[in-house]
Amino acid sequence: MATKTLVFRSQEEHTDQRFQSLRTASKTTKKKFKSSEEDVVGQDSFPFVSPEVLSVKEFLNLDSAAAKKSWAVEKQTAVTEEQLEMEKRTLFGNEMEKLEVEVIETNKVLRVRADHNAWRKRAEEKSLQLQKTFEERERRTPEVLFPLRHHTVWEGMGVKLSCTFQGCPKPEIKWYKDGVLLQSSSHPGKYRIQSRFGHNTLEISRCTIADSAEYKVVATNKLGEAFSFATVLVNSYQGVQSGYDSTKSTILVSEMEADFDQTLQPSFPREGGSLTLSCEFSSDLLTYQRALLWFKDGVPLPESQRRQLHTGSRSASLTITQVYKEDEGLYSIHLPTLTGVKEQSAYVFVRDAAAAVMGAPGSPLDVECSDINKDYVFLTWKPPSADGGSPVVGYFIDRLDIGSGQWVQCNDAPHKLCRFPVAGLREGGIYQFRVRAVNKAGVGRPSKKTEAVTMVDPSEAERVMVIQLEKGKIVITKDQLEGDILIPLPPTDAHVSEVSGACVVLSWTEPDPRGREPLTYYIEKSVADSNSWQRANLEIPVHSPRFPIFDLTKGKSYCFRVRAVNKYGVSEPSLPSEAASLRETVVVPPPPHGVVSTRNTNTSVVLQWKSPKDVRDIIGYYIYCCEVGTDNWMTVNNKPVTSTRFIVHGLVARKKYVFRIKSVSAAGISDYSEESAPLVVKTAISAPSTPSSIALLSCGKSEMVIGWRAPKWNGGDVIQGYFLDQVDVSESVWHEVNVKPIATQVFKVGNLKEDHLYQFQATAMNCVGVGKASEPSDPFLCKEWTMPEPGPPYGLLYREVRRKSLVLLWEPPVYTGQSPVTGYLVDICEVGSDEWKAVTEEPTSNTFLKVPGLEAGRSYMFRVFAVNAAGVGEPSLPSEEVKAETKPGMKDVQIGVDEDGFIFLEFQTPEWNESSEFLWTKNYSKAIDQGRIRIESKDDRSRLILTNPSEQDLGLYTVAMSDIDDISSSYTFTDKELERLLELSWEIRNPLIALKSNWAVEVSEKGDVRLWLQVEKLSSAAELKLIFNNKEIASTATHKINFDRATGIVEVLIDNFSEVDKGSYTAQLRDGRAKNQFTFVLIDDNFKQALAQSEFKRRDWKRKAGPHFLEFLTWKVTEDCELHFSCKVTNMKKETSLKWFKDGVEVTGVEYNPQTGISTLVVTQVTKKEEGIYKVVLCDERGEDTSVIELVGEGYEKVLRDLSRACALSASPLKIQCTMQGFKLYCSLKYYLDYMKTSWHFKEKRIDGEERTKTGSSIQKVWIEIFSPTEANKGKYTLEMFDGRETHKRTLDLSGQAFDDALIEYQRLRQADIADKNRARVTKGLPDVVAIMEDKSLCLTCFTSGDPSPEVFWLKNDREIVMGGQYNITKDNVGSTITINTVTTEDSGKYSVFARNKHGSETVSVTVSVYRHGETPKQGEVLI
Repeated sequence: MATKTLVFRSQEEHTDQRFQSLRTASKTTKKKFKSSEEDVVGQDSFPFVSPEVLSVKEFLNLDSAAAKKSWAVEKQTAVTEEQLEMEKRTLFGNEMEKLEVEVIETNKVLRVRADHNAWRKRAEEKSLQLQKTFEERERRTPEVLFPLRHHTVWEGMGVKLSCTFQGCPKPEIKWYKDGVLLQSSSHPGKYRIQSRFGHNTLEISRCTIADSAEYKVVATNKLGEAFSFATVLVNSYQGVQSGYDSTKSTILVSEMEADFDQTLQPSFPREGGSLTLSCEFSSDLLTYQRALLWFKDGVPLPESQRRQLHTGSRSASLTITQVYKEDEGLYSIHLPTLTGVKEQSAYVFVRDAAAAVMGAPGSPLDVECSDINKDYVFLTWKPPSADGGSPVVGYFIDRLDIGSGQWVQCNDAPHKLCRFPVAGLREGGIYQFRVRAVNKAGVGRPSKKTEAVTMVDPSEAERVMVIQLEKGKIVITKDQLEGDILIPLPPTDAHVSEVSGACVVLSWTEPDPRGREPLTYYIEKSVADSNSWQRANLEIPVHSPRFPIFDLTKGKSYCFRVRAVNKYGVSEPSLPSEAASLRETVVVPPPPHGVVSTRNTNTSVVLQWKSPKDVRDIIGYYIYCCEVGTDNWMTVNNKPVTSTRFIVHGLVARKKYVFRIKSVSAAGISDYSEESAPLVVKTAISAPSTPSSIALLSCGKSEMVIGWRAPKWNGGDVIQGYFLDQVDVSESVWHEVNVKPIATQVFKVGNLKEDHLYQFQATAMNCVGVGKASEPSDPFLCKEWTMPEPGPPYGLLYREVRRKSLVLLWEPPVYTGQSPVTGYLVDICEVGSDEWKAVTEEPTSNTFLKVPGLEAGRSYMFRVFAVNAAGVGEPSLPSEEVKAETKPGMKDVQIGVDEDGFIFLEFQTPEWNESSEFLWTKNYSKAIDQGRIRIESKDDRSRLILTNPSEQDLGLYTVAMSDIDDISSSYTFTDKELERLLELSWEIRNPLIALKSNWAVEVSEKGDVRLWLQVEKLSSAAELKLIFNNKEIASTATHKINFDRATGIVEVLIDNFSEVDKGSYTAQLRDGRAKNQFTFVLIDDNFKQALAQSEFKRRDWKRKAGPHFLEFLTWKVTEDCELHFSCKVTNMKKETSLKWFKDGVEVTGVEYNPQTGISTLVVTQVTKKEEGIYKVVLCDERGEDTSVIELVGEGYEKVLRDLSRACALSASPLKIQCTMQGFKLYCSLKYYLDYMKTSWHFKEKRIDGEERTKTGSSIQKVWIEIFSPTEANKGKYTLEMFDGRETHKRTLDLSGQAFDDALIEYQRLRQADIADKNRARVTKGLPDVVAIMEDKSLCLTCFTSGDPSPEVFWLKNDREIVMGGQYNITKDNVGSTITINTVTTEDSGKYSVFARNKHGSETVSVTVSVYRHGETPKQGEVLI
């Protein structure tokens, strides 16, 4: 017995252990199967881990303590269950126990499957979410990082085209050849297309001539597309020129490559405005050249929403719609050519926008986000260059949650450093940030907002693993493998990563393993060496391993530690960080030194400086300039420059400037450097460039006359002379021709040997020194010229180059031939063409020629021939290339008369130097007689004054600059100009007082007359004499004379204007030398009109002293076709009488509103009796006023016309009404007047008294009736209403379905009418109530009608009476009679007669009352 009890106890213990093990391992219940995520796990329990998962872990070598422990538990459980099962079979043999074990095993399997499915589902969801998040963060349109390049290869060689794209989602790449899609499968072995990591290549093997084409690669994703193209030129070994196919060479010659036609100029857009950089090309861009690129600071610029790139046939432009300071920099455009890339560059300076607050600083720039976490981001920026006049004390940081759309300020107090940590952000949120600078004046404009950033865990991607399977993949996260972690482990590596004067940023590493549950963190701080820890984030939850800690005390050192928190509890603290403290002060960088400015161009200088000794934190420099003599310091650059050399553009030529610089760091901006030495802005001086075009002008037996062209660039100073060298070709040794400089560009070289060949080269000299020697000339043979024709002209120069014309100058030939030169011929050739064309058909005798008809933007060359009696001589050397364009700022010579009456010609130059002189000539070479002119020049202006102008001064005047060849102008002084200017000169020397407004007459409301005129403003010393009818008059009480010298107004005020005021009025004015007189004749019609108007207004003024009309009596017809009379009165009293009369009879029903003064009379319907004369009378003791309106004759006709028009406009559309007789077409109006003429038309034909039609009208309707309509009545009906001026029409199309429906309705009504006429009726015979004494006989008779004759039935109490017994019924064609013999009280009731035929029926009833003997019938009953 004891043994058995022991066995039972042991069995119960094992059973309890087994159940407890299963419960703690998987938490499986018998009736409900949940996954591990759905169950609430106990503190000391472990989740059940599937053997399948364990095998995956072993495959990945991811052994963990939790996995081993779970496997041991599962294994131990399986062994225990097997032992228990054997004991049960041995000890009990209990089938119920077996069933229970099977249930438990089934529960276990189901739980494993549920765990596995839930795990897989969660892993997939998490992976998809992360993948979507990463894709959203990286989304961008495709852009070209490295474009295709052009290639030229030999036939039979291979070529490889490559380019690099970037974009997200990954773009799809397609290659095209001359617009046709390329596929490797369609040309096996010919093309090989590859794409790896954004680098795309196309290999073409064994090139042939057919492979010469334009190749294009296109990258496309759902956000957009980008492309690049290049030309492949395959050269053949055949042809005249080795290496060039004849066909291809023709193409190359015919299609000239485009080149830059102008240089990019610096731009100065304002912040918030727009910017456009554009350049022109010399010819149309070839196909491969259209792939030009724009760069900013060496970085390619793709097109974006804010940036548009446009490439035309001969132009290209870059437009930025909204400019920020970040857009400042060096912009360049790269133009592809077959030999490489040509480049143009220009610097863009972005000026500050207007300050948000007067004196506030500018906007910061380059705001960037870094260290992005779940709820934390670190911002950096650069300080503004403009502080508004007071130092920047800090910055406000704003954030924008894209979901909310509102900007929120992140910090309460200004932050001093240009770095700021932003915490407390929403996980998964998308934010943008901006920064505003603050000084004592206020808060400045905000910076450009950052790109949108998404708050995500940057380490999340590392926690995702993907296992590729044959039929798919398994995505596993560390969260799934770390499910057994409950209480989190402590964080590690806690350290201070950022220190400023306001906060420190604490960083740490999250615990590993982290566990499945989300983590937050507690940050604790302690004063160093105190071990007294306090929470630092009581209100702000921390989800990221970064946190800024504020509210620290300066001067104290702090240590920090971190605890990890999840839903199961709080971890142990991390190891404390090293002690850290707030910065005591923010150290700004030191300023640079050694600022030196040097000359560069007329609008720029080169600035250089030395960096401070400590440059560790310096991120760049801001430059400032100021014109000497002012205190207006201007900011040069709004984006820090990183080098110590910079070209300052946008300066004013000839002005003197000083410069200073500031260093820039995250701590702020340094003090100013010392000022540079003052510098005048002008072109830098250097040695001149080389002379060119050395030509032989004349030759003797032992001498030659050599000429050459001046250098293109004089070095910024006047050319002081030239040196000429010579060489005998047979000796090859160069010798100096002259020791002293030659002032001209022509020199006679002697001591030469006849029949020897000589070469020459020239050098130019200015104040800097001697420039480089020119290229040696062609060999010239020293042999005397004896030809009869003249030699070549020389010294070709351009003057007055404009968009459509220029002036060509030249010198006569040195060798004139055997007869004098009689004229010159000029040829022109467009650059790029070998065709010379004649400019003039006939020779010109002058040594200058104005060439018109040029095409703007084109470049040209010229040559000149001298002509004598023997013929045309040798041509000059071709001139330099010249572009037909007007120099910016160029102005023409102006002619005028100065204040002293002298005629002058004036010219203002756009450029000038200190040594520049204005050279005035006649006909470009002839000197002007100094006795007849005076020249005054100052800075950029020069004025030529004619001291005694006459016909001797007529002609062509020219002006040029002594040291700037491309600035010149001219003016042709003609006899007409001379005559006009002499008149103007006389007017200036003999001035007249100018008239602004001539004599005028004005009549005031009281009837007073004002005569007035106005001249120009006069001085206080001006005098006036007023003459009336040849007699000077003075101001009197009735004739007041006013003279206002400041405004120049002269007026005469006449109180009682009458006949005595008729005559002429003359005002004589004198002001210093100036004088004038003005006469006004007031007679005849002018006087009568003024007198009548004066008298009328006097009377009207008296009328308005009492009650009077503001608006006289008028009438109007309203939209409601009513006639309204109205007038408006004023100045009324209670005693004032207002009465209306018609034809002398007072009218009642008048309304008067005292508030508005309007009195009205309304006639709702106008008839003939409304014709008459209406009058309104106002009167009281102050006076009387009347207003009359006549509505008779034409007046009444006008009322009827307006009323008819209103009635016609109120007419409704035509409608149709079906009747038993036919159709009735009608139109409704407010009301109808006989005055309004109406007519009906059918199919555009007037209906006049036709058969089966009848017209009619009523007070509110006009109609036409169509009797017995047929198909012939189908069509369009029109009603025309003539109101006396115009015709109004209403139409109805009575055809189709409308006619069919109307015809059916008409037939229905007609049949109903016929049926109603012929239906059975009871016409007469029965009373309502009949009284009869019992035992008498009752006879009831009724008469009927109908066709056919109706059937008649008698009813008693609604039941048919059958003839027989006491009922006798007789019938005939006109009626029926019923006789009731010997009535009794039972015969009382309701008797009815019912008549019917095929068209209808009718029932008539009578009430029969039978009373007994001795009774009296009721009153109203018919006794029988």
